Amino acid sequence: MTTADEKGHKLTALAVDAGSGEIVFEKQLFHIEKPQYAHKFNTYASPTPIIEGDRVYLTWGSPGTACLDANTKKVLWKRDDFECDHFRGSGSSPIIHGNLLILTFDGADLQYMAALDKRTGKTVWRTERSVDFQDLGADGKPFRDGDMRKGYSTPLVIRHSGKTQLISIGAMACYAYEPETGKELWRITERAHHSASTRPVYGHGLLFYPTGFAKGQLLAVDPGAKGEAADTHIKWRLKRSVSNKPSILLIGDHVYMIADGGVASCVEARTGKVAWSERVGGNYSASPITDGKRIFFLSEEGKTTVVAAKPEFKVLATNQLDGGFMASPAVHRDALILRTKTHLYRVANKK
Repeated sequence: MTTADEKGHKLTALAVDAGSGEIVFEKQLFHIEKPQYAHKFNTYASPTPIIEGDRVYLTWGSPGTACLDANTKKVLWKRDDFECDHFRGSGSSPIIHGNLLILTFDGADLQYMAALDKRTGKTVWRTERSVDFQDLGADGKPFRDGDMRKGYSTPLVIRHSGKTQLISIGAMACYAYEPETGKELWRITERAHHSASTRPVYGHGLLFYPTGFAKGQLLAVDPGAKGEAADTHIKWRLKRSVSNKPSILLIGDHVYMIADGGVASCVEARTGKVAWSERVGGNYSASPITDGKRIFFLSEEGKTTVVAAKPEFKVLATNQLDGGFMASPAVHRDALILRTKTHLYRVANKK
């Protein structure tokens, strides 16, 4: 996992024994002389690392990205040359597609996607965001110094109608790219929305994603588009109780989500009809997870609400931990790994 000191000078990689919780590796990979500002809802180490075989890929956004050998902990390559003013701190996690490590940089100054050769760290392609933000003032400067241009979403690779697409939500638009080349395939522009923070999901031939802050909406989009497709390929939209920070889940025929203010919803994937919408209480930043039968909602106040993954609302259990959740949970075998504001927990049935 990644961590950082409170002021963002020391960016460190950690390895924790999943069985005992013992820290077995700790190494500072980057020192940042002048860290960017990070909002209180964010940290200097928010992106989630990736483990693939004997390689670990970690990023802190533009301040640094690195690859480590998972066995020897040797640093195989590092990059600290990407330019991006994240403005509120970085948040987009990396993904792997084939031999590519794909990174997202949606800052106040620059907005682009980049793909690195995961073996060497060298740049394979870089594609600038194409939307016209239409936010320049009379002085030629962006509104609020580019605050409406930033984003924190993690991309998704899908297979639709026999073609592979890289889906990425940026500020004011969702994009599809060829993952091997970075060529833009289509775009859905929604100018009223910014700071997209969730990861999209795909199923039933449709792409589902919340558009971001400023009264964000949940969209269902046909990915078989070309060029600008906002007028032709949005199949339905939902405007009430849509999550801004927590990502959504697609389970069977329904989309499940938790709004930042604590309203959970179940929506029919094909139609956008709301099956149920219930207040479970609390505030939410962490994304929910599911085992296919249950959904776990983890609040900033430390409460976990477990509901049935069904079109009928039913609370199965509630639990409380100190510290509160900002980070999304992880799964290790039959256990949940929970990172609160103060502790790291492993939760499992007693054997």
